[in-house]
Amino acid sequence: MNTNSFQLRHIGPNKKEQEKMLKAINADSLEQLINETVPDNILLKNKLDLEESMSEYKYLAHIKALSEKNKVFKSYIGLGYNEAIVPSVIQRNILENPGWYTAYTPYQAEIAQGRLEALLNYQTMVCDLTGMELANASLLDESTAAAEAMALLFDVRERAKKKAKANKFFVSDEILPQTLSLLETRATPIGIELVVGNHEEFNFDDDFFGAILQYPGKFGQIFDYESFAEKANNNDIKIAVAADILSLVKLKAPGDFGASVVVGTTQRFGIPLGYGGPHAAYFATKEAYKRSIPGRIIGVTKDMNGKRALRMALQTREQHIKRERATSNICTAQVLLAVMAGMYAVYHGKNGLEYIANNVHQHTNLLANALENLGFKQLNKSYFDTLLIEVEADKLKTVAESKEINFNYVDQNHVSISINETVDKASLKEIISCFEEAFNLKPQALPETTTILNESLLRNTTFLDNEVFNTYQSETDMMRYIKKLERKDLALNHSMISLGSCTMKLNAASEMLPLSNPQWGNIHPFVPLNQAEGYQEVLKNLEHQLNIITGFAGTSLQPNSGAQGEFAGLMTIRAYHQANNDSHRNICLIPASAHGTNPASAVMAGMKVVVTKTAENGNIDVEDLREKATLHKDNLAALMVTYPSTHGVYEKEIKEITKIIHDNGGQVYMDGANMNAQVGLTNPATIGADVCHLNLHKTFAIPHGGGGPGVGPICVAPQLVPFLPTNPIIKTGGKSAITAISAAPWGSALACLISYGYITMLGADGLTNSTKNAILNANYIKERLEEHYPTLYTGEKGRAAHEMIIDCRDFKQKGIEVVDIAKRLMDYGFHAPTVSFPVGGTMMIEPTESESLAELDRFCDAMISIREEIKNASKEDLNNPLKNAPHTQEMLTSDEWELPYTRKQAAFPLDYIAENKFWPTVRRVDDAYGDRNLICSCNPIEDYM
Repeated sequence: MNTNSFQLRHIGPNKKEQEKMLKAINADSLEQLINETVPDNILLKNKLDLEESMSEYKYLAHIKALSEKNKVFKSYIGLGYNEAIVPSVIQRNILENPGWYTAYTPYQAEIAQGRLEALLNYQTMVCDLTGMELANASLLDESTAAAEAMALLFDVRERAKKKAKANKFFVSDEILPQTLSLLETRATPIGIELVVGNHEEFNFDDDFFGAILQYPGKFGQIFDYESFAEKANNNDIKIAVAADILSLVKLKAPGDFGASVVVGTTQRFGIPLGYGGPHAAYFATKEAYKRSIPGRIIGVTKDMNGKRALRMALQTREQHIKRERATSNICTAQVLLAVMAGMYAVYHGKNGLEYIANNVHQHTNLLANALENLGFKQLNKSYFDTLLIEVEADKLKTVAESKEINFNYVDQNHVSISINETVDKASLKEIISCFEEAFNLKPQALPETTTILNESLLRNTTFLDNEVFNTYQSETDMMRYIKKLERKDLALNHSMISLGSCTMKLNAASEMLPLSNPQWGNIHPFVPLNQAEGYQEVLKNLEHQLNIITGFAGTSLQPNSGAQGEFAGLMTIRAYHQANNDSHRNICLIPASAHGTNPASAVMAGMKVVVTKTAENGNIDVEDLREKATLHKDNLAALMVTYPSTHGVYEKEIKEITKIIHDNGGQVYMDGANMNAQVGLTNPATIGADVCHLNLHKTFAIPHGGGGPGVGPICVAPQLVPFLPTNPIIKTGGKSAITAISAAPWGSALACLISYGYITMLGADGLTNSTKNAILNANYIKERLEEHYPTLYTGEKGRAAHEMIIDCRDFKQKGIEVVDIAKRLMDYGFHAPTVSFPVGGTMMIEPTESESLAELDRFCDAMISIREEIKNASKEDLNNPLKNAPHTQEMLTSDEWELPYTRKQAAFPLDYIAENKFWPTVRRVDDAYGDRNLICSCNPIEDYM
């Protein structure tokens, strides 16, 4: 075995196992299987033109050398990003721990109680600090969260406002520039008119439905928004506040002065800067808006025994159900980062956060006094951590950069300086020395601090009084608490997660290691480009790699989730039509089988959705599509298509489908959810698409992290390159760029290192072989399960693609639903495949190339064993292992056992389970009870006394 080959480590089945599997599926070779699976007219004729693959050892040396091209200055730029201290106990036990970063979204609550508890802590922290009633489990970044707040307030307008067609949204000119850009991107397509101005001069007329304020303002000034909020609420104008979360430890909570929504980022709660992300945004609102809140909410319910249990609440808000009626396309979160931010609050507790906030504020005050003593004018009348100084900026910049210090140069005569938790008196002296040297001033001793926060601005409500925030302040206790939660979760480090459409690949250690390097972690997203040369090289290389893989001409890495990628792709199409004087083109054709985010994204991009039919074989009904494309040819904007199809089939008519759209004046958007079945074999350009998004957290090995981070770049054909998105502070994108899609110029840049590593270490052959082996693994499972579970859709020659759908609908005759199989799989040590999507009563199985033959067989053995249990079930007697699943350790060790089957059958139905038993910590959760009794934060401390 070539121990230098990363490909051999990434791909599960070895050569002998592949031969055995090929024999089982009646194929002579991998090539034969591929030829029987992928239509010949779209197969690539040439190998991908990528650099030779690197060994893990060489790659780690390469990425370290690139990191040293970054210049890690002390950045006091602020603008929503501040250097933070990642507590080592959180870095080692969460960020660097596959038990946390390889978990899937907690749809299967019984095997995700640890993550759910960590997210409930996060939601509680957000509710407490913002003074709001309800918070979700995180969003993508502060600016996209602000855009979601605008959309929510538009959706929940009072009836009179809707009737009057009130569509104006006031934006304070104190808003962060990147947030303003995002609001511009989102507002126009859905008919919102932005009005930017000074909140102190705002006219509260009936045309407005909402407003957004920055707290503190973008350059640090703290405004008392009480009277503004009162006037707005009296005029049925609802207020959103974008608030710095650390400042809320000291400042009055926005919920206490009349906010309807509060958003922001939790980055400064122990998350690396990472050149812009990934970071967890927070979103808090009133309980009255619970049906409109975007993203996920973690709620409290009970299990079958009445025991407290956690789950994702109000799942009917998911886009798969709402589709084009959804007000948001958000279907993800930044779970791993939200867990870290919540744990930061758990570890420091209320007293610790107060200490940090006081330190930051006192150091800011000390700096202000020192600069004023030197003769400089500080313009903020009230501030928390940011000063606005009147100064000759160019002179200061030259000296500061020579001392490796970054400030925010507002204009020629103004500089803002944001202080963070890493700052001490030595840091302040360095900052002050920049002013002294630049203007030949005599050094002075540091002055005393004074109190400058007005009493009316100070927080007067308590926070973080819950037991969880007052228990784990020693590292020993914190380490054990994190471990206790980890043990409640089933992640990829325990067993295969065979989720169709979600692609739970190996997240290799060598791909992950660079994330802990401060040379990557401590770069502010708005530093000058010459300080981020290492990042620029990685990001440009990754863009080039993705261009080669997709066959396209340009890439934007800015979208920080798959859904944002969908939106970005459609917005480039919209801009293209506008540039061609075709603004009227607004019809988007979407197959009935599409992911629910597709229609939601189309509506957000200002398009009207027309659904096309699915044929009996599960493919797109080509004649129906042709008819609708022809009918709407004068206004056709785009088709959204997933390839291979959502049903796991390479549709042979794909080139005919894309030609129909082009012939009728539209562009083709390809959803990249199944791109892992194309890499090296075909590509979006070859099938005739014009733009696609890629889920780097699926196809290109960024971990799911329990439901995020994700990265969703878009790759585009030449005619769309000019419209790739820009950023208001650091220019990116094309010559006619659309406004920003995410807050940071390159989105979640830190996470992009993972995909760069994945592609660089696999190379052309490794990427192509990964795709082939994913198809082999899926077809092997299909073959082994064929006699027990019918496969719903296959290609012309009976082959599945990289995933397959098994039909479980007939089991209802035995009283068994597909969800019962999902819960029973937990007893066998497996996470369920995708349940009831895209077809109700089915399971979609996707093993990925990373799983070995032994693991595939264990999964198949479990499924076959469950099929035998179904045979023995009956509608008349539902007291069986499937209906009672999952079985907990508490049940098995109870003195009483009244079930009509043995303890062994309940918990150890197959011999292999005993070697590595995973115990669900709760029995089946009661979803309906949790929705009827919505509780989305920790119990108050009084409940424990």
